Amino acid sequence: MRTTVKFSAAAAATAALALGLSACGTSSDPGSSSAAGASADTSKPLVVAASPTPHADILNFVKKNLADKDGLKLEVKEFTDYVLPNTATQSGEVDANFFQHKPYLDDFNKKKGTDIVPVVNVELEPLGLYSKKIKDVKELKAGQSVAIPNDTTNEGRALKLLADNGVITLKDGAGTDANLADIKDAKGLKFKELEAATLPRALNDVDAAVINGNYAIEADLKPAKDALALEKADGNPYANFLAVKRGNEKDPRVEKLAKLLNSPEVKKYIEDTYEGSVVPSFGAAK
Repeated sequence: MRTTVKFSAAAAATAALALGLSACGTSSDPGSSSAAGASADTSKPLVVAASPTPHADILNFVKKNLADKDGLKLEVKEFTDYVLPNTATQSGEVDANFFQHKPYLDDFNKKKGTDIVPVVNVELEPLGLYSKKIKDVKELKAGQSVAIPNDTTNEGRALKLLADNGVITLKDGAGTDANLADIKDAKGLKFKELEAATLPRALNDVDAAVINGNYAIEADLKPAKDALALEKADGNPYANFLAVKRGNEKDPRVEKLAKLLNSPEVKKYIEDTYEGSVVPSFGAAK
């Protein structure tokens, strides 16, 4: 039986405040993370927070097909935002999470005072530019609107994608945390900064939108086919990974899950299921 919990937006907002306060209190306690690791009850299921697609799908594949053979009890909780999985991990509401990349986590830890660390890379979801109004990136012209994610790292990532495809020009030295102020030449385009999860719904209201791979897939977009421009996988720093609160990396349940997430079976599942829209980021996944 699939053990999955979905959080509504209203519940998420309430929980975010509570968990955020808890996270701040926990991170200010010296040694609290190591204490958490020492007190982990390995007889209980490993509870992992994940965004629905592809993260929860991959975890549920592991749960259904691999976990029992390795003696791992796994519970998957689905979250539809990019904040709660980390605050829930920090507070101990869940044991781990799987939804994010390193630039996002570094920015989150810095801003929220959390102490979450990567365990193992699993997959990459190439960021893409999509439109319901144009068929080629070269059709974008002055006066048209482009929506981009409003969180720090994904906004910089989106602007780099646009710059790499000649849509805009960025100032010299603009990095992964680039924002609209770092645009040297917008070529007359208008930009709308929106929460990443809402970008697929915004496609009807803008001329184009840069959408994270997981949200594109959830909206029945096929990145490898539908994107006007798509990130390259080679050398990409945005691999998504399993993460835990510092001190819990050696939890035997976490180690078992990390091994399974990097297994040949998971690699094949990703390749067969997503057909290039999501790509493995471990082993011989090239």
